[in-house]
Amino acid sequence: MSQILCRPPLAADKDRWAELFRGYMTFYDVPPDEAVVERVWGWLFDADHEVEGLVAELEGRIVGLAHYQPMARTLGANEVGYLSDLFTDPAVRGRGVGRALIDATLEASRHRGWPLLRWLTQEFNYAGRRLYDSYTPRSDFIVYATKTGPKGDS
Repeated sequence: MSQILCRPPLAADKDRWAELFRGYMTFYDVPPDEAVVERVWGWLFDADHEVEGLVAELEGRIVGLAHYQPMARTLGANEVGYLSDLFTDPAVRGRGVGRALIDATLEASRHRGWPLLRWLTQEFNYAGRRLYDSYTPRSDFIVYATKTGPKGDS
């Protein structure tokens, strides 16, 4: 089996990363918006922005991405990690790319001293949930999200 390398993205990865990020947006029924793609890409290279990223490389090709950031946790008066995005190329699903990206994000979380890594997924993401369930049982929390204006977050 080929080894999966997880690493921070490089400038040369932009086109492939953008292709995968658009696929992630489409998976969640978010119309791909080039302004969003450009902004998130910029965040990944902005040392002052909290969002960080990883790409997964398999056989010399970028096949997955993960984005994560710190999240304040008031009940512990600490920061935990939040895995905001995880996506793998459908052509390589089942080959360990998602697991490699989660493991690399967990390692980054440990390195930053975050005692916990959290993430969300939608109910219908059955394949993703099988992977996530191998790490921990699903939470009993229910997520609510409401728009705050005409361009509210979705």
